Amino acid sequence: METVLDVEERQDSAPLNDVQIFLLQAFSQIKSEEEKTDIQALLLDYYRKRVDMGANDISFSDEKIEEILNSHFRTPYK
Repeated sequence: METVLDVEERQDSAPLNDVQIFLLQAFSQIKSEEEKTDIQALLLDYYRKRVDMGANDISFSDEKIEEILNSHFRTPYK
């Protein structure tokens, strides 16, 4: 199994950034399937919240909503 240092020293891939190195070091401490599942759930929850926050930033006027609803996006057939 490769260690964090082995991965950092590889020449055939892009260099890892600080966040990637931090995550690799954190994940190297996982000792059980339960811990892995817990970490995955935490990360998924974090990104779900980020997506939800971004979705709340989008606002459309009534006119824009009507325009979208009445638009036809199908490819015309000849």
